[in-house]
Amino acid sequence: MTNIFKKQNPLEAEWNLLVKKERKFADSRQQQKKSLINKALEGKVPDKLQDTLNMAFQKAFSLLFEKATPILEKTYNKKKAENDYKVKEYIHSVSKDKKTLKVFRKNSSGKAALNTALSGISGTAMGAFGVGIPDIPVLVSFMLRSIYEIAVSYGFDYEKEEEKYFILQIIRGAVSGGEAFLEIDEQLNFFAESPRLPEEYYREQHIIWTSNALSGELLYMKFLQGIPIVGAVGGFYDTAYMKQITEYASLKYRRRFLLKQIKKDDCQIGR
Repeated sequence: MTNIFKKQNPLEAEWNLLVKKERKFADSRQQQKKSLINKALEGKVPDKLQDTLNMAFQKAFSLLFEKATPILEKTYNKKKAENDYKVKEYIHSVSKDKKTLKVFRKNSSGKAALNTALSGISGTAMGAFGVGIPDIPVLVSFMLRSIYEIAVSYGFDYEKEEEKYFILQIIRGAVSGGEAFLEIDEQLNFFAESPRLPEEYYREQHIIWTSNALSGELLYMKFLQGIPIVGAVGGFYDTAYMKQITEYASLKYRRRFLLKQIKKDDCQIGR
């Protein structure tokens, strides 16, 4: 008779915990409801605002990917983060226990929480002065910086084109719902198993898709943020969306990290 109380090995336990958290996140994206603020603002938002938001997000992603990565890297110590990862991975390769695996997860969560808090402070301050659209490059900067730090904390080089694809899909997936989320999530999981660019990949097209998803989700909040004083409420929502995006990024990079460890140890774990 199978021993139902059989103790899981550390990798198996971490993998099962990850799958549980992924399912919880997926459920939240299937059950998304329009907020009271969004309902109140329906019909009051100018028709051209979403096009303006689309262009603002597209320009921010294109600029930051092409020219601003070295600037973002000056806001945190990339070299130290890379060395920290190497030390943690070596310690885990020797001990292979639950404690050393948990360190990666906690380190990633801490970096995400800090960037989320900073984006909220920035968005609220700008909203108080009625600054909505100009906040977008700042918000995208925080998104990318946070995901970059998460990537490095799990041992991945975000400068590769494959990683830019992965990052854009993470952001797009995190703000999508229903079937759109499920499709993107499946693509990300496939990439985690086999990290190659899709044959039809074109970065600018993925930037457009990601920008459209963000502008659709943030439309009402950015409209509200453009109104002095009350715009602080719209800016505060930057925190909520940053938390959503960084949580999803942590899950997807953690999946890739665990798959790498599973392959190293030649473990058989249900995917």
